Amino acid sequence: MDEMLRAVSKDGFIKMQVVTARDTVQRANEIHHCTPTAIAALGRTLCAASMLGEQLKEDHATLTIRVQGGGPIGSVVAVSDSQGNVRGLVGDPSVDLPLRQDGKLDVGGAVGKDGMFTVSRDLGMREPYIGSTELVSGEIAEDLAAYLVESEQIAAASGLGVLVDTDRSVKAAGGFIVQLMPGAPEELIEKLEDNIFLMDQLTTILDEDGPETVINQVMKGFEPEIVSRTPVEYRCYCSRDRVRGAISTVGSDALKDMIAAGQAIEVSCQFCDEKYTFQTAELETILGELEP
Repeated sequence: MDEMLRAVSKDGFIKMQVVTARDTVQRANEIHHCTPTAIAALGRTLCAASMLGEQLKEDHATLTIRVQGGGPIGSVVAVSDSQGNVRGLVGDPSVDLPLRQDGKLDVGGAVGKDGMFTVSRDLGMREPYIGSTELVSGEIAEDLAAYLVESEQIAAASGLGVLVDTDRSVKAAGGFIVQLMPGAPEELIEKLEDNIFLMDQLTTILDEDGPETVINQVMKGFEPEIVSRTPVEYRCYCSRDRVRGAISTVGSDALKDMIAAGQAIEVSCQFCDEKYTFQTAELETILGELEP
């Protein structure tokens, strides 16, 4: 089961989130039919959105991360609710690149770094809050950390990873965000940096040991306490009513053209590939609501 863990250090100067998301990212993989490079990019972004979304305090709020770096993969988009449940898509899921010299997937090459890392929070007000920073590497984790420091003024470090098996299924996926509270002493910061530098590979820990070990390695020496666990999953909120509402926004002229064609239309959700069919009679009803 995928879940989000929160932990704090005994002295209160460090707080941490860890998400383990193998099933969530594999579900995205099944929907979008991604190559290993594409699912690594999308999976990392889904994990980032899940952790930031779970920080939202409003029950019905949503958070969207959009990564646009000018690379061949196009835009990577992930949307989270306030419980950390996510959905997402990638511009071209067929893009695959040779492995880097270190044997890792070339997510940065696929995403590119000539662009922006953008976070939009919809809190149910008139306008969403939007913050953007320039991409650092296109590898997502570094870009997330840079966004938190530059746009949110939060002293933080992050790690994100997706491990793809030989059959192209997702073997492990997850991430962490560790934040320093105001007043943290300098020696604490240096120790935390050392812990992150010396920790085992994130996806290996998640695959073999679990998220608790991620917390113990990152917060080694700080007596971490796990304060909450929340289940997370790939969750799309599309429905027939929502799609019907979207159809009504195309305008009367477009609806008349659809009706004149005399054929049912089929609309697919871009996040989950669910298909909704609307017969001509229903299109006429929608038109009648627009032109009573």
